[in-house]
Amino acid sequence: MEENSVSTQKEAGEKNDKDDAEKQTEAATGEASSQMSNPGDVGKPTEETTVRFNRLKLFDKVMQKSLNKFMEHASFKGFASMFRPLYKKNPQRMESIHKQFTEELQRTIQEDISRLIEEGMLEFKLNELDKLEIAAKNNPNPAWRPSGVPEEDFCSFLKKYYLKQEGYMRRELVKIQAENAALAQKVQAGRESIAQAEQRISTAVDEWKVSVTEFERLASSFCPADVFDV
Repeated sequence: MEENSVSTQKEAGEKNDKDDAEKQTEAATGEASSQMSNPGDVGKPTEETTVRFNRLKLFDKVMQKSLNKFMEHASFKGFASMFRPLYKKNPQRMESIHKQFTEELQRTIQEDISRLIEEGMLEFKLNELDKLEIAAKNNPNPAWRPSGVPEEDFCSFLKKYYLKQEGYMRRELVKIQAENAALAQKVQAGRESIAQAEQRISTAVDEWKVSVTEFERLASSFCPADVFDV
């Protein structure tokens, strides 16, 4: 009897929490829909801020509803059935353990959701979504729609990317060609400098040979070889 009473109270509390979460989620959804259904108010900064707030609020309500549905699988009834011997021995202690378990589990999941919102820059992405909506409403051109042929849609999506890459490669090619031309000019200038240096060296060697020959001729004329014969 005690087990049935505790389980009934626990289920009633969970049902009330579930109903409250669903009512809050429906209210937030209706509020966000009413704010987003007025196209004439898009250009107003206050309404844009309200829409972004409602989107974040709606996201939070949806996550809370999902979290509540998930926590239903960790109800006290199922928890007690898994540890029935311990529950029969001390129901109050088991209920306290279950309460601590659910609070810790819910707190951990809530922290993960908050970390996901922060790391995923959800607020920034929602702001970007507002800008895209405003740009789409102010753009008279029809929006892109799939043609029904995946190959054509995929090619049209990649065409801009490949054209951009082609332009980048052409610019890099012109840059490399200019660098190669500059290097070729430097190499040609170096070769000409080497050729001039070789010419100067060859001329200097020839002049040195002529000087040596002239010196030997003069030396032989001043000092005949027969003078030194004994």
